Amino acid sequence: MEPELKCFIEIWLAAVASAVYCREIAGRIPAGAARLFAVLPVAYLFVALPFRLSYLSIRGGVTFFLLVWLANFKLLLFSFGAGSLAGNPPDSLLEFICTALLPVKIKRCRPSQFSADLPNPLIFLFKTVALVAIASSCYAYRESIDPNVVLFLCFCNVCLFMDLTSAAVRVALRVLLGAELEPHFDRPHLSTSLQNFWGRRWNLMVTDILRPSVYLPVRRLLSPLIGKRLGLSAAIFATFGVSALMHELIFYYLTARSNPTWEVTQFFLVHGFCVAVEVDVKKELRGGVTFPAVLSRVMTLGFVGITGKLLFFPPLMRHGIALESMDEYRTIVRFLNWEKIE
Repeated sequence: MEPELKCFIEIWLAAVASAVYCREIAGRIPAGAARLFAVLPVAYLFVALPFRLSYLSIRGGVTFFLLVWLANFKLLLFSFGAGSLAGNPPDSLLEFICTALLPVKIKRCRPSQFSADLPNPLIFLFKTVALVAIASSCYAYRESIDPNVVLFLCFCNVCLFMDLTSAAVRVALRVLLGAELEPHFDRPHLSTSLQNFWGRRWNLMVTDILRPSVYLPVRRLLSPLIGKRLGLSAAIFATFGVSALMHELIFYYLTARSNPTWEVTQFFLVHGFCVAVEVDVKKELRGGVTFPAVLSRVMTLGFVGITGKLLFFPPLMRHGIALESMDEYRTIVRFLNWEKIE
């Protein structure tokens, strides 16, 4: 664990130095092709850095997601004077680094405007204990637990880890920057449609990046050529296509560069097609047909769950990623001395 932690620290120090370079040097170049050319070496570095790590959860689940996907897309937008990085004040280097490297969207506000929804210490402690308990129990009984149950518990672990990380970052940025953060999720279990689930409730940090980098440019480019209606559908499908490719890359990192099976791509293309059809039907009917909220939620979450079971999760099970992730959580617990291990 110690060499892995040392490597992890070195990678993130390099990432911070790269963000400083982008802010202080590339940022002085006018937005456009010249700034993009200056940023490209950093983008290449971010792609290469995760390969130095061996732990799945740290390599693919954290470092790849933050650097290869989010940070590189933010820098792409920054190269053309768009996105959240372009809106930072000139003297806010720390805010630039946090926005570039962390899954956050910062909003400035005065102390009197701060919301009161900071994490409750007792709830934070409860979630931490739950994370450790799930990881430890899965490790102890992994051979006798159904693989689907292990996968579900692994998913719970990931959600808890993301929730805890978000809470810690929220407190830290409140202290360092006097800033509030936009939420990462907005109660996805209340989604009443696929459009509502993907566009307004699930992983809003990714949505905020894909909208200006893929959806809006494709829509502006194609609408004059094929019409607004088809242009909208094409933009939605292209956005899900890019998300599919990025998820395939995450799985490529997670599976030690195994040949892709493209099941994850199929999952997102199916959802992209369905969202495009859903939006088109809504425009055609103009809201003339509605379902009860409870039924809409069951249908939406049911469709996400079934397609996830058929297309998204099989690669994780096939390569034993769920069990290996549990082993890693157990090692981390042991390293932090949260539990006595025989």
